[in-house]
Amino acid sequence: MKYTQVTMVRIYLTEGEKRLKSLLTYLHDESKVHGVTVFRGISGFGKSGKMHSSTLMDMAFDLPLVIEFFDRPKRVQTVLIHLNTLLEPGHIVSWDAQANIKAHG
Repeated sequence: MKYTQVTMVRIYLTEGEKRLKSLLTYLHDESKVHGVTVFRGISGFGKSGKMHSSTLMDMAFDLPLVIEFFDRPKRVQTVLIHLNTLLEPGHIVSWDAQANIKAHG
């Protein structure tokens, strides 16, 4: 099986930030990255230390979200330049990986 070099990216948000739809639109419609998945966390906190958690009594939907995507390194570099204008430092993590995908433009 042949593997292609890719870059993986994770974007950390909360539901309360209301950025999910616009980021997904950008990743899908404009940048056309190879694959995107959104994870909804049950608990988490960031640099503020504020705990975002799901409980039976808590109906305020402000849970952690992780947007994960990958693509060829050149495309991801272009996407990251744009994402860095939209998100504060500390919300994006990326690393090199390999995937069993066919290369595309």
